[in-house]
Amino acid sequence: MRILIADSGSTKCDWQLLDESGKELSEFHTMGFNPYFHTADKVEEVMGAHAEVQQVAKEVTHVFFYGAGSSSPELCCIIQEGLQRTFDSAKVVVDHDLVGAAYSTFDDRPGVTCIIGTGSNSCHFDGEAVHEEVPALAYILGDEASGSWHGKKLLAAKLYHKLPADIDSDFDETYGYSKSDIIDKVYREADPNVFLASFMTFIAKHKTDALFQSWLKEGFKAFVDVHVKCFDGWKTEPVHFIGSVAYHFQEELKAVCEEEGITVGAIIKKPIDGLAAYHLKHILPKLNH
Repeated sequence: MRILIADSGSTKCDWQLLDESGKELSEFHTMGFNPYFHTADKVEEVMGAHAEVQQVAKEVTHVFFYGAGSSSPELCCIIQEGLQRTFDSAKVVVDHDLVGAAYSTFDDRPGVTCIIGTGSNSCHFDGEAVHEEVPALAYILGDEASGSWHGKKLLAAKLYHKLPADIDSDFDETYGYSKSDIIDKVYREADPNVFLASFMTFIAKHKTDALFQSWLKEGFKAFVDVHVKCFDGWKTEPVHFIGSVAYHFQEELKAVCEEEGITVGAIIKKPIDGLAAYHLKHILPKLNH
């Protein structure tokens, strides 16, 4: 038995291959797959061109893929079809990245799990069922506090001439984008959410600036109001956070949570290790019987 577990954001996907005893055989990375932006053909193309994937493809018996955007049976089918073509003899299960996040942070207590990375979302997991209270509206209507949300703030401030002079100059030196370059990448090219989120490294560089601090506080406050306070147990249960933005800006995130009376649980960058532990404890025993 060979079990391949994947955690995919819109930017990057982490993969772990385990044997039936739970021993990690390999770990590798690919681009992220999101059915809102990628087709089954794209999944097949990327996986087919990946050397490590092709080395193990025929050995894999089970694939558990948890991905951004895989939030309905129709959307899951897009990713599942592409993966099934790659792992043609495996049982392929595709589910939402929220489910993977909930599994990876589960500490045998009910709690809220949040994702704040390229995009953002939340769910509640009681050990049996994962459920959402509000939908994820993606980078145009939602994704509060995410990389794409902050990227929009930065680019709007740049184009409206609202950045402090030194930061404005650094932006030009770092990226060299004209207004038309930015408009093309946001409105005409593929994966605009990933482009927007790519500016989080620049925001991290200047995060002590008062303007950037105000964005971080505004974003995390908006996220909490929409995606945490919607759950009945938000005041009494732990609230876990996953994702690069939550991880790298956890000081600002914790400050907002403290102001709002939220008990912060785990804050982790990538859920893949927690996912492996969950599958070892809760999924593999079922597969072995």
